[in-house]
Amino acid sequence: MNKTKYPIGIIGLGTMGGAMAKILIKGGYNVLGFDIDTEKNAELEHAGGQIATSPQDVFDASEISISSLPSPEALFQTARQIELQNSGAARPLVIETSTFSISDKQKAHRIFADIGIELLDCPLSGTGAQAVLGDLAVFGSGDKPSFDLCLPVLKTISHTQHFLGEFGNGSRMKIVANLLIANHNVAAAEAFVLGISAGLEPQLIYDVISTSAATSRMFEIRGPLMVSDEYNTATMKMDLWQKDLGVIGAYAQELGVYAPLFEASTKLYEEGIAQGRDNQDTACVCAILKDISNLKCKKTRIKVSGDMSRSPEN
Repeated sequence: MNKTKYPIGIIGLGTMGGAMAKILIKGGYNVLGFDIDTEKNAELEHAGGQIATSPQDVFDASEISISSLPSPEALFQTARQIELQNSGAARPLVIETSTFSISDKQKAHRIFADIGIELLDCPLSGTGAQAVLGDLAVFGSGDKPSFDLCLPVLKTISHTQHFLGEFGNGSRMKIVANLLIANHNVAAAEAFVLGISAGLEPQLIYDVISTSAATSRMFEIRGPLMVSDEYNTATMKMDLWQKDLGVIGAYAQELGVYAPLFEASTKLYEEGIAQGRDNQDTACVCAILKDISNLKCKKTRIKVSGDMSRSPEN
């Protein structure tokens, strides 16, 4: 039985959007989704969802929709395609879950407001693998009554829902969280490489550290990939992560914040892209650090501030 009179709309059925759609279906909601990728639409239909032919169809049929799009331009374009119909439904609400810059979120808020749609800034903390399990945290901001109306939906897709005040505060908190993720992921990789170089088995490192005071959520989530040294099944691809890193770096620069650990971590992600690891999980920074350490074992000196994949002689 559907939990609402109208279906829940999903715009963007990628890693996060597709996972949320399936969780909502399991939670008893009717879901109406749209993606420009026909394969993603077919996956939703197979899971029991309905497929819209356009974003307009989603907004015509839904009071609450979730947007999970790959770029600000895709979000702006979606809004510009919408003409609200006088269907008798309440003012539509959109839970915007993507990670974009504050200025892009604010621009989207203005565009949606102009067509009579309330946009909530609700980025998500968690990976694609966590989204499949509903193991996410919501960083919500915007109109409080609208956020409260969306809470049943948000509780279905997440374990924690934070309301953080004025529109944009959700994205500000997500930037803080992503900075820590960037650093913690590299710290986990560095610890694995140190332990392996010392002669410890990767699985033993994971088993011991994940139960100690030294653990982190990123160590626990990405550690198994580092143990197996297999990164092709990605919950966050390196190329997509570059967008988030750019948002963090630009915002820190805008605020005049010195972030040395983040700057050092970013160099490893950039090296991964240079090595053609675009579609691998971000845990592959462990493999990059292994490569650097192996070169050092061959008495080749590497400076992290320079080109990390080559010796100074090259």
